[in-house]
Amino acid sequence: MIQEVDDTLRTLIRREALNGSEVDVAFDAPTRDWAARRNAPTLDLYLYDIREDVQRREVMWESVRNEAGRVTERRPPPRHYKLSYLVTAWTQRPEDEHRLLSAVLSCFVRYPTLPENALSGSLTQSGLPLWTTIALPPPADRSLSDVWSALGGELKPSLDLVIVAPLAERRQEQAGPPVREMPRIRVTRPDSEAKRSGGGRRRRAAPAGTAESRESDSPDESAAMPEDDEADGVDEEVEPAAEGELRLEDTRHSGTEAAPGRTVRLRATKWRIR
Repeated sequence: MIQEVDDTLRTLIRREALNGSEVDVAFDAPTRDWAARRNAPTLDLYLYDIREDVQRREVMWESVRNEAGRVTERRPPPRHYKLSYLVTAWTQRPEDEHRLLSAVLSCFVRYPTLPENALSGSLTQSGLPLWTTIALPPPADRSLSDVWSALGGELKPSLDLVIVAPLAERRQEQAGPPVREMPRIRVTRPDSEAKRSGGGRRRRAAPAGTAESRESDSPDESAAMPEDDEADGVDEEVEPAAEGELRLEDTRHSGTEAAPGRTVRLRATKWRIR
């Protein structure tokens, strides 16, 4: 990503700021030895700081859809990083250096984001903007004079150019199969007296599409069912539930035989946490 941003900056500066002039564009550290070897006008963009823009961090994963619009994969959102460049001009005359810096300043003031026709590499496929700021006051924890002191050179007029670029992660996760059944809500009648004591017979769902399930789905027949026969299904013997025990499917009653209360059918799902 960093190399692609360098190529984009070189293309944009040559096209918008230099206007075809014979000025080199370099990305070297402007040390004293490097400056002594310069024998041609040079515009240097030294990358001196890289840090994440935490204010743009997102946590929601992005969905990747196919041509039919179904989600096939999910990937983490890209992270954004601030690339800070120290822009300096190196010529024989200070007036020429000021002219180059002015051209660079005018170029990036016109573009709050890098233009798409100057992007290179994967930056053209991300579809995300690359924000630019230039000549803003540096943060309190970073001073340009400290940068010059670390380089061992003399202080020169410079521009602080910051590019916020996205970095997409390559890992992806396959999405689960689509849900093909509609949710169903069923209200049943109170169970028989045998079930109130914790024993009896329980109904389990019959396989879809069978004759038994079609017969039991009939509204007339379901209304004529006895209390011990709940919804569609076949009989299944179950062990009596212990006191306070909650099965995957269970029925609880309140009240007494003389004054029965509410009957609640419970369905629970057990989850294993690793």
